Amino acid sequence: MHTYSFEKLETWQKARIFRKEIYLLVKKFPKEEIFGLTSQIKRSSSSIGDCLAEGSARITSKDKAHFITMSYSSTIETINHIIGAYDLEYIDENEYISFRLKLDEITNKLNALKKSILK
Repeated sequence: MHTYSFEKLETWQKARIFRKEIYLLVKKFPKEEIFGLTSQIKRSSSSIGDCLAEGSARITSKDKAHFITMSYSSTIETINHIIGAYDLEYIDENEYISFRLKLDEITNKLNALKKSILK
């Protein structure tokens, strides 16, 4: 089995774990949110790694950086959804802080990755 370059990225590996944690978290959200916040946060958290994978197949550094920016944007969107889940009391303060810290780590890694690609 071939390993693709994105699979070697620590940032993608963290995004992969984060997506799984989000999918497990939203199982406790109210059923009426299935087409609302649950769907949105699953989509945005998945997009973090999706964009990294897609960008890794691009040829130019500029194209790769563009997809890292899209991944970063999905991370910011996910932060917004975590804030919403906390405001709506779907998650407690400890969960909120834990997920925010994980997202902060991912955003920092995305920024570093983009800088290294654009050198």
